[in-house]
Amino acid sequence: MNDPRKKKNPTLGVAVLIVVVVLLVIATILYNAITEKREYERDNGVDTTAPAASAAAAAVNAAKGASQ
Repeated sequence: MNDPRKKKNPTLGVAVLIVVVVLLVIATILYNAITEKREYERDNGVDTTAPAASAAAAAVNAAKGASQ
């Protein structure tokens, strides 16, 4: 009646479950990191364009100095 050869192997189901759980954990960590970063920047008034502008200005000044 009950043929033991027809028993399903649960390994694939367990593997899929583990992969899904790991992906959910990674997604949660990334979401929390981005949320905390935005909250920190909002609370502290961090200007994200200032470092880029100062780096560009320094590069231009370095190029001017090298050409002279």
